[in-house]
Amino acid sequence: MSQVVVDISVSLDGYVTGPNVALDNGLGDGGMALHDWVFHGTDADRAVLDAAFEASGAVVQGRNLFDVIDGPDGWSDEMGYGAKPTGEINPPIFVVTHTPPAKTRLGDRFRFVGSPSEAVAQALEVAGDKDVYVMGGGQICHAVLSEGLADVLRLHLAPVVLGGGTRLFPAEAAPAYALELIEAVSTAAAQHLTYRVVKGQ
Repeated sequence: MSQVVVDISVSLDGYVTGPNVALDNGLGDGGMALHDWVFHGTDADRAVLDAAFEASGAVVQGRNLFDVIDGPDGWSDEMGYGAKPTGEINPPIFVVTHTPPAKTRLGDRFRFVGSPSEAVAQALEVAGDKDVYVMGGGQICHAVLSEGLADVLRLHLAPVVLGGGTRLFPAEAAPAYALELIEAVSTAAAQHLTYRVVKGQ
């Protein structure tokens, strides 16, 4: 049975980007350090990435992230979804936005929907027996969690303090939910923490 997995890298102080995010600075100032485990990690880090890559049946993301990856300095044939060559896997991607773009550089693999719940529902329909991965940005990840749409939260906790940027969890009050740790993989590059979202509490 497919699960909805919120999967995102985060700093020790809770940010998923650094400050000053822009189309040509998609992770903000210092934000690339969040993904050192992807590009410079150990065999254990690569195993975590490969497992998620193989489990992905569909992807949900926000419009800000889409604009970065579809921009001139975004994804290419050398680096697509999951930091893998785009020819290896092309899961359909559902972008949450009220204003779909007129065209996309990366083709028709993107589908534009108006809400997180609609995106998750459509993604589950096409994921088959694989999982739906919610990969960012922070606002969409938080929305999927707070609306009770996620089954799993997987954090890649990077050993960096960014001091500002895009929060995963907002500073203002938000819905509460319980988590149960089901897996932990520790490397020098990141703590990979997988939680089951406890529902019906």
